[in-house]
Amino acid sequence: MKQSIDLKLEHFSDKYMDVLNTFVLSKDQIQFTALPTNFIEVTEGQHRIVILRDKEPVGFFLLNSTDRVKDYSNNPKAMLLTSLSINQKEQGNGYAKKAMLLVSKFVRDEFPNCNEVVLAVNHKNTAAQQLYLKTGFRDTGKRKMGPIGEQWIMNSDLED
Repeated sequence: MKQSIDLKLEHFSDKYMDVLNTFVLSKDQIQFTALPTNFIEVTEGQHRIVILRDKEPVGFFLLNSTDRVKDYSNNPKAMLLTSLSINQKEQGNGYAKKAMLLVSKFVRDEFPNCNEVVLAVNHKNTAAQQLYLKTGFRDTGKRKMGPIGEQWIMNSDLED
């Protein structure tokens, strides 16, 4: 019998830095995202979120409430999700899917003024597109050029 995954999302804390510094991604993945070490320092409106399995970091992403959101949504209550990564040695365990299923509740609880999460996914990153579609995000039909090509803009409405 397979045990359920005890996964939770938590705001970044320095106590996680040593593990986050060990994260590795494949060359194929690094073209589409960023490692947590790229976000040792953040600006106001950037929120580092750690994906924990039994209190151990297995993944990371950034929630943005900066002006950058306006490039993806005209909703003033939207947040932009970027830089989702699961440490390479932890991949294949369903952590990304479980984490994205937790995002809506986490954002509603932690950022009550937010009613939409928006993200951009590269048109070549079909694995990420499928992940987001399976976890409640929808393709808005909007497209944006990114550093390595066209990006699909996807969103999830948080209204109950």
